Amino acid sequence: MKMRLPWPSKHPRVAVVRLSGTIGAGPRAALSDEALRPILEKAFKRGKPAAVALVINSPGGSPVQSALIAARIRQLADEKGIPVHAFVEDVAASGGYWLATAADDIWVDYGSIVGSIGVISAGFGAHIFLSRQGFERRVYTAGKSKSMLDPFQPEKKEDVARLEDLLDQMHEGFIAQVKERRGDKLTSERDLFTGEFWIGKRAVSLGLVDGQAHLEPKLRALYGKDVKLLRYGRKKGLLSRFGASMAEDALGAVEDRAEFARFGIRQ
Repeated sequence: MKMRLPWPSKHPRVAVVRLSGTIGAGPRAALSDEALRPILEKAFKRGKPAAVALVINSPGGSPVQSALIAARIRQLADEKGIPVHAFVEDVAASGGYWLATAADDIWVDYGSIVGSIGVISAGFGAHIFLSRQGFERRVYTAGKSKSMLDPFQPEKKEDVARLEDLLDQMHEGFIAQVKERRGDKLTSERDLFTGEFWIGKRAVSLGLVDGQAHLEPKLRALYGKDVKLLRYGRKKGLLSRFGASMAEDALGAVEDRAEFARFGIRQ
């Protein structure tokens, strides 16, 4: 009887994790810390990978979830002593770029869209419409700021000032993340933190990314032509595959398309 001994593979292994879609909270969001935690833990631990590669295609989303996901990637990388490489496909903007900064180096296509280092809050005001239709809005609160920016009431200057202060604080955290991770690679020629975004070639010259490269050729150059790629990503549950959550998935797809459209990307 022949026995096969479990000799380890001589070929280096690189775990590849796809981070695609908008960033939000909860297990059904395209990208969230809750949903990605088990995937990232497997990627860093299973098969003793020589490195982890992140394939990013995200227009951003929740600042908090962006920070949590990036922090988890860094925690695992530091614990295991494993280098992390990010490869941008169509877009890594806003929170998508925050995720990219969790890597030790960032690689883009010539036309990849990168940047949008800023924070945005958007809403609507319907108080004039309601008034014309004969509706009266009645709101009672304990705490003067409890009805802040109610879309059915006239906008208040103090509410806007408070919101702008919150956005500025979030922006400062984003800027600190980029400066900490990119350091001296960033150019001092211009302000990179206005919310502007650039295509890949320009992003290289600004120091936001390290160069132009695609996943497989770059990993072969770094780890040899026989490198083995172990791919990880989210899998749809059985009910989702049979259309049990079609309405929710459709709404999520609309949201994704709207976010990508901000950067001229069609999906």
